[in-house]
Amino acid sequence: MAKPLLVVESPTKIRTINKYLGKQYKVVATVGHIRDLPPKELGIDVENDFKGTYINIKDKSKVIKNLKKEAGNATEIYLAPDPDREGEAIAFHTAQILKKKNRKFHRILFHELTKKGITQALLNPLELDEYRFDSQKTRRKLDRLVGYQLSPLLWRKVQRGLSAGRVQSVAVKIICDREREIRAFTPEEYWSITVDLEADMPPVFNASLTKIKGKKTKISNEAMALKVTEDLNKLPYVVDDVKKKQIKRNPLPPFITSKLQQDAINRLRFSAKKTMIVAQQLYEGIEIGTGGPEGLITYMRTDSTRIASDAAFEAMGFIEKKFGKEYTLPKPRFFKNKKSAQDAHEAIRPTSVTITPGKIQNFLSKDQFKLYDLIWKRFVASQMAQAKIDQKTIVIKAGTDYQLSVGGSTITFPGFMKLYKIDEKKSETPKQELPVLEKGAKLNKKKVHTKQHFTKPPARFSEASLVKELEENGIGRPSTYAAILSTIRDKGYVELIKRYFVPSELGFIVNDLLVDSFPEILTAKFTASLENNLDSIELGKKTSIEVLKEFYSPFKEKLDLADENMLNVKGVGVKTDLKCPVCNKDLTLKIGKNGHFIACSGYPDCSFTSNYERDEKGNIKIIKKNIDNTKVKECAKCGKDMVLKDGKYGSFLACTGYPECKHTESINGDSNGREIGMKCPVEKCSGSVVEKKSKRGKIFFGCNQYPDCTFATWDKPVDKKCPDCGSLYLLEKNTKKDGKFLKCPEKDCQYKKILDP
Repeated sequence: MAKPLLVVESPTKIRTINKYLGKQYKVVATVGHIRDLPPKELGIDVENDFKGTYINIKDKSKVIKNLKKEAGNATEIYLAPDPDREGEAIAFHTAQILKKKNRKFHRILFHELTKKGITQALLNPLELDEYRFDSQKTRRKLDRLVGYQLSPLLWRKVQRGLSAGRVQSVAVKIICDREREIRAFTPEEYWSITVDLEADMPPVFNASLTKIKGKKTKISNEAMALKVTEDLNKLPYVVDDVKKKQIKRNPLPPFITSKLQQDAINRLRFSAKKTMIVAQQLYEGIEIGTGGPEGLITYMRTDSTRIASDAAFEAMGFIEKKFGKEYTLPKPRFFKNKKSAQDAHEAIRPTSVTITPGKIQNFLSKDQFKLYDLIWKRFVASQMAQAKIDQKTIVIKAGTDYQLSVGGSTITFPGFMKLYKIDEKKSETPKQELPVLEKGAKLNKKKVHTKQHFTKPPARFSEASLVKELEENGIGRPSTYAAILSTIRDKGYVELIKRYFVPSELGFIVNDLLVDSFPEILTAKFTASLENNLDSIELGKKTSIEVLKEFYSPFKEKLDLADENMLNVKGVGVKTDLKCPVCNKDLTLKIGKNGHFIACSGYPDCSFTSNYERDEKGNIKIIKKNIDNTKVKECAKCGKDMVLKDGKYGSFLACTGYPECKHTESINGDSNGREIGMKCPVEKCSGSVVEKKSKRGKIFFGCNQYPDCTFATWDKPVDKKCPDCGSLYLLEKNTKKDGKFLKCPEKDCQYKKILDP
């Protein structure tokens, strides 16, 4: 009798599963999706209930052939892709490909890749979930309907290669809106006043002025600050009240996906994408000296704080043994989920708390250890006793009109904080030791301090705060956040500068065009409502057809209007408030193959163009070196003047005869970059690779024939062929984990060679 076939999503899981199943099953992987909508057409019949045309993915022909071969005559197929919507789609598509008379299919959900998790899943097989599959198909169709119709619109109106998406465009809008808030912000002046005071016994302490005549202190200018300071220098000080209380603090729940990303970004300086990659490795299994790979954490894509009772009791037993009975709870602590949580999986936790981070540190990479340590501590802390903190606030009167206060806190019992500390907001007031004081005690003034401040604009979004914003507004799902953040950067809509998102000029232009044409659709509220509808489909409360019809009718109407009315940036450009210094006509902002620039609306009568920059308020400032269009040389093709321009990848020479003559040249001299002794690897290019600096000062390597040749890479290219795939060059990289090594630039090639230190 043929062995049953067990199909998983990722090939890295196979070793972990085989460790526990031995030779009872054949285990194969789909390596992600194997069927999808066609890549070069919409693939959705909008006139026929949005029927989708699904085809086998071209690059998966070998995988599909192997699936059929391994299935052989097996009558039992266990489908175990990841336990989420995408995994359900892979399971359904696998069943469609392997469908055969008298063959049975079982859906298996591995929430953790341990002996217990694998055994229980196989003992409790499920039916394929049609509702969950419908939800995934609907999500895929929504994204296709938006992306495949908005993106070509942007190609026609702005620039080829751009993309728009149902969720990514809303994320860009959030970042653009915040940047405009910052630009529009006007700082307001205010002053703070503190007083150094001394009682009969040391130490000297510093109290802050909090009220004037019973109202909250508001000192808006220096004159008022000096008047208050003058009063405080004359008045007597007496303790008006001493308030003492003990507060009890509870631990945070175990991680859900979004909170794991936020904590890893803030505490470990990981990106959201890196966090998910490392978490996937911990989930799929790592060799820790137990005779094969071991799954170390539960499934890492979840919005639920639910945990299994046996995991909670195991943690309680560990805590009592490790920290003592006073750190334990009388019964497990469970956490309530948000109403929007799907609750399909447990929270992210270690598969066993007995596998402590220290015990397996030598088996993990630095990144794996850091993330596992974070997950392990957060979960164990969630089952520890409350922390007890004594708080003391001293209220002080200065005369009858002024009130000051000073506070402090002491941790009397750390509880869960012994293992996992909650990040507190940073305070400008340093911790200080306070004397023992009673109500009515007189105090001596030592010195009055005044300090000028200005209100600050709202902060730009970091990866962590953007994930939080998306989560709180119901935009996307935890499993999509990392991809969203990567996409909006890869498309050039935003930049991550000093860990904060800043919209690019392109990002602003595309955002404004889309918001103007699709005001109702590209909102957080609308996007969140679609996510709720997808959840409703999964629960069987709504149908795919009604959700798609409800979305597509207004979208198509707006799409047709945008096709006709959306501003053509390629043509007329975006109007600015500036006048042409040559002819006094309006200047417009345009986007060309070398980036964005300012151009005269009087073209072709006036050919003035210039690069520009924006000040902190977003106002456009013309870069004067290009205002006079100074001739650098004659065009080799038409004889007209060539002038200096700045493009996306640096400066270049352009013919003033554009658009009739589109000839451009790279700049000669040092500005063209430092030679590294390597010819350009692009076929039919006679250029050589040089080291350059980007506008932000970052080193990169590119062809000296730019813009005729656009070869560029952040990593240093090495003039050696790849022995595996034949790539004409390799890349030199340097990481903390591996040191210096050579890597093939081709995505599908895994060649890597460690270099001697």
